[in-house]
Order: sequence, then structure tokens, then C-alpha cells
Amino acid sequence: MSEKTLVNEEQHFEEMIAEESICTTDNLVYEKPDTLLDTPMHYCPGCGHGVAHRLIAEVIDELGIQEDTIGVAPVGCSVFAYNYLNIDMTEAAHGRASAVATAIKRVLPDKYVFSYQGDGDLAAIGTAETIHTCNRGENLLIIFINNGIYGMTGGQMAPTTLPGMKSTTSPFGRDVATMGNPLKITELVAQLPGVYYCTRTAVNNAGNVRRAKKAIQKGFEYQKLNKGLSFVEIVSNCPSNWKMTPLASNKWMEENMFAFYPLGDLKVPNDKEK
Repeated sequence: MSEKTLVNEEQHFEEMIAEESICTTDNLVYEKPDTLLDTPMHYCPGCGHGVAHRLIAEVIDELGIQEDTIGVAPVGCSVFAYNYLNIDMTEAAHGRASAVATAIKRVLPDKYVFSYQGDGDLAAIGTAETIHTCNRGENLLIIFINNGIYGMTGGQMAPTTLPGMKSTTSPFGRDVATMGNPLKITELVAQLPGVYYCTRTAVNNAGNVRRAKKAIQKGFEYQKLNKGLSFVEIVSNCPSNWKMTPLASNKWMEENMFAFYPLGDLKVPNDKEK
């Protein structure tokens, strides 16, 4: 087929779409949330961050809390969050997002406050801030993206890197004997009395996306109860630093990450607490 023929067919298709006006409000089943900005994608193809951003935007829109929500993003791939969400956002120093979120929530207790953090940030340099924020039971939401590696800085081993998993600083795989075990930070914080709701989700398929959205929604809704902290982990992939295609990285995540970081609720409020 010649290039001219292809151009003519594309023009004909566009004209047909315009004439039939099939893209009407009545026919829409999927549209961009108002809280999600028209921003060129910074993330690598197949990365779970983009899906997580959309879910946050959808929940904020559906709860009608856009004017009352404040987000905190630290250093790492998660830092780009403020480019995508049309809400009040602030950047925190590496690992300090939950501490900054604590200050904001205490000064503005009627606002919905959340931090959006990666594993290198939350579970490494920010371990102390994370643990103590959870232990104090601060009335906010922590959204934790766990892809088992340092994403932005070049793919170094993170606290969440699996045993035997290769990275730029563990090129032969993580050796537990010399490098220690991966840190299951979500299981750790779930034991703290200040944590009201704690769950682990993923965004690798439609079913998990729905469950992740519901978890984020609960995290925001529970703030109205002033019962403590909500912690939502999202196990994700990192195709670029895992050196895999997006499809291969999702398959590897399902076969390896989920085995070590099983999805599901770790702590939920009982009916008397709600």
C-alpha cells in the first residue's frame, strides 16, 4: 500500500469519525479525571507510577475533595507526582515526606493529606520518619510504591530488593548473607497501634487496579474518622532498571515480587472501630 493511499485512508477515517460524532458524552466510558493534569509522561513505558497517579486523581474527583487535598512528594521517581495532580502539592527532602505530611496535617487538620513515596525513599533514608509517623498514628495517608529497586538514580539495590535480584550495586544478585534480607516495611508498620488501615495492592491488571483504587479511597475516607494512619503499598515494576520489556517485567513481578510481597489486607478496622 502506497504512502499516498495510507494518508487518504487516514483522512477518510477522521472525516467519518467527525461526521458520525461518535465521541459524545453519552458514549464516553473512560475519560481523564479533572484532577489529572495534561502533562507529558515522564515515566518509562510500562511503569506503574502513571496508573497510580490516575487512581489518586480519580478518587479525589469522586470524593469531591480536590480543593481540600494536599500531597507531599519526596525525591525519587515519585517526585514527579506534583506535575500530574491538580491539587496543592509540596516537595519534601529525601525520606522526609511523612514528616512534612505530619506538619501539614497538624496545622490544617481539616485537609486530606497524603504522601506519595517510593521504596528507596520510604524504606531506606526515610525509615525513621516512616516508623515514627505510623507509630504516632498521624491522621494521614501514606501511598508506598514498591518496585524493589532505586528507580531514578540508576537501579541500585533498595531495602526491598529480593534475594538474588540483580541491581547495579548487586550485579550478581542480592546476597542475604552479606547484604541482609529485604525489608517488609508494610508488615512492620501493620503491627504498630497507630496504624488504622494497612494493605498491599498492585496495578498490573484490571482487577488489581480496581482493588488499589478502593484501597486509596479507603485511605482518604478514614481520615474523616481521625482514628490513625492509613498505609497503602502498591507493588510495581521497573522495566528500565530490571532490564525487561513492560510485559516481561509484569510477568516477573507476578512470579517473584508477589511471592515475597503477597497482596491483600494486613490490618483493617473492625466494625466497632469504624
